[in-house]
Amino acid sequence: MKTRVATTWLGGCSGCHMSILDMDERLFNLADKIELVYGPLTDVKEFPENVDITLVEGSVDNVDNEEKICHVRGRTKILVSLGDCAVTGNVPSMRNQFTKDSVLQRAYVEQATLDKGIPDRMVPLLLPVVRPVHSVVKVDLFVPGCPPSADVIHFALTELLEGRMPNLTSLTRFGK
Repeated sequence: MKTRVATTWLGGCSGCHMSILDMDERLFNLADKIELVYGPLTDVKEFPENVDITLVEGSVDNVDNEEKICHVRGRTKILVSLGDCAVTGNVPSMRNQFTKDSVLQRAYVEQATLDKGIPDRMVPLLLPVVRPVHSVVKVDLFVPGCPPSADVIHFALTELLEGRMPNLTSLTRFGK
């Protein structure tokens, strides 16, 4: 039976997903061992139950992200914070030095050229501060990097698939 794997992202740029794709032909070898049950490369609309491993990139910066990561954690055995945004908040958390209201004012009023005004629907409500994933839910593995390299992601996944928690200390550092 194949290991059920999912990927998702919250507040981030999707660079970590690009690194996953950079595994190139190694993806074919992984495909023999995993079933990709959710992610941007699937047409699945609802996060499934009984996921063995979920790779999550991005920070928790709005109420939708917060709800999503709680839902994902509840359905995942091993949750991996993938990349510096998920691990530390990284670039998205730079807004933490400002108030939520001042960020919205700057983005939707001061910098807008059309339809100036802070949206009250269709845009998820910002949280007061941007948070790394582990400040909201339990994380089982941290894979730093901006983004982590394909080699590091491949190593982490293959170790997890073999039932081992990978030791990434010699392979990663923040921003690499």
